[in-house]
Amino acid sequence: MGETLKEKTSKGLFWSSVNNGTTQVLNLLFGIFLARRLTAADYGILAVIAVFTLIAGCIQAAGFSQALANKKDASHRDYNAVFWFNTLAGFFLYALLFCCAPLLALFFHQPVLVDVSRFTFLAIPISALGIIPNAYLWIHLRTKELAVANFVALVISGSIGLWMAYHDYAYWSLACQQVSYILVADVMKYYFTRWYPTLPVDFRPIRSMFRFSVKVLATNILTTVNQNVLTFIFARLFPITAVGIYNQANKWNTMGHTLITNTMNQVAQPVLAAVNDDKERELRVFRKMIRFTAFLAFPIMLGLATVAHEFIILTITEKWAASIPLLQILCVGGSFMPFYTLYQNMAISNGRSDIYLHCSVIQILIQLAIIVVFYRWGITTMVIAYSVSNALFLFVWHLFTHELCGIRLRQLLSDIMPFALIALTSMVATYCLTMQIKPLLALLATRVVVAGCLYVAALKLLHAEILDECLQYVMDKYKRNKH
Repeated sequence: MGETLKEKTSKGLFWSSVNNGTTQVLNLLFGIFLARRLTAADYGILAVIAVFTLIAGCIQAAGFSQALANKKDASHRDYNAVFWFNTLAGFFLYALLFCCAPLLALFFHQPVLVDVSRFTFLAIPISALGIIPNAYLWIHLRTKELAVANFVALVISGSIGLWMAYHDYAYWSLACQQVSYILVADVMKYYFTRWYPTLPVDFRPIRSMFRFSVKVLATNILTTVNQNVLTFIFARLFPITAVGIYNQANKWNTMGHTLITNTMNQVAQPVLAAVNDDKERELRVFRKMIRFTAFLAFPIMLGLATVAHEFIILTITEKWAASIPLLQILCVGGSFMPFYTLYQNMAISNGRSDIYLHCSVIQILIQLAIIVVFYRWGITTMVIAYSVSNALFLFVWHLFTHELCGIRLRQLLSDIMPFALIALTSMVATYCLTMQIKPLLALLATRVVVAGCLYVAALKLLHAEILDECLQYVMDKYKRNKH
């Protein structure tokens, strides 16, 4: 059983990496072309309503995907009940937000929000229809199918967004890109699962999962608010162009840490739920996930901060230069975000959604305190405080969850600090070695190559086990495919 789980985990991590790597590359390409064509105000308008779409998505999902993952004997009856509950909730929320659209436009002083928000909110009922096939693929670690579905959806929706942007549809191109992505992804996931809802509906499984799910729901809402609270506050206090500048910086930061977060998130809870009966084994698995996350997170995020200037200027032009310092600051805090996901999944896989909720409440209170204290000093100061709090809050998560699997603080530090220090040293050395290079394209390419080589070389010299295991897995997979 252990060997089978290890193989499934390795396969899941591989396809999760492929999925998220491909997704981020395509997002990068589409994001570059769209940012070159659209204005900061266009991005600001969509950023304002994104928080409402995300919160509504949390409500209609209601944490039932996690509840189904923890239910080892989930049947069609359980899936069917969750589908109909999600669908009804999704359409109800859309109707509510449709009526509230004029109030949003009035609050943010943006009349265009009425029509564009009503269209963008269509993503809510559409995503509700796809929650169950997505959960089914996720729970059964069918990450290859998830990768294909997301790839197809991204290509089609990105092409739609680009066509509309180049035909001067402005912010509508971003809105149509978002809605079409969810629609195409739903269709693909139904194709892979061949799962379909049935009538009549028995809602009794909802009652049995509700106590667990409602805590996950509350936590997901608070997490969403926490991740988008600066955008919301900026939209109220500053011009819509300033919101767009921050949104552009935060978009690249989010793309960076989401690459790691989603890779781990697609396998973490199912794997941890499968081993939580054996605490010694659970600790080994959890620590290995932490090391793998650190192995990826620090070089990617600190590397993005190192090349932020030349990357932004070369790709989306100097009109977005104001986003560069914000991106560099956000990347520091963003390098710690993927670890939150592991601790969250540890709590949920042990049925402790209350820990997830408590940590999220504490974090949102900290973020609100930061806003109250620092808003008068402007956007940059608020972003610095926000990023520092994100880095330090990892220790709060550890305090609440370490007893679930027995991991100690010194073990956490021994798992993450070597990778953090090696990545930081590699980036500082790269910056010093390349600072005399003037052409931006040559500077960007050289820094990426030099930083990557220094990081890998340092890990090899220190005999980092996680690097050897990754290289061995890739080599084994290559040999199998070759034969």
